[in-house]
Amino acid sequence: MRLISFKTPKPKSFNYTPRYYDPKKEELEKKKAAMGIESELSHNEELRLRMSSRWGKKSVEDDKSLLSKIVTYLVYATFIGGSIYFILFTDIIEKMLQAFGVTN
Repeated sequence: MRLISFKTPKPKSFNYTPRYYDPKKEELEKKKAAMGIESELSHNEELRLRMSSRWGKKSVEDDKSLLSKIVTYLVYATFIGGSIYFILFTDIIEKMLQAFGVTN
């Protein structure tokens, strides 16, 4: 008498077809696509190449933003340094506290 039967599935096959890769030809096709000459690259590969070339270039705006960041950090550092100087090395804080009646 057969109570439970299990059916084991067959293993999935793996279809691999090797492809010849020529790095020189690939580089030539990328250069052709970058120059606008007709190439064998697919549309997606051409778009990817254009995007990577545009993102890799630094623009003048990047340099300006870097300069503005440096100036901003210098302003912050000057403000913090000046605040620490006034708090630790002058008696302005003590006079202000006495004016408000916090200390005698």
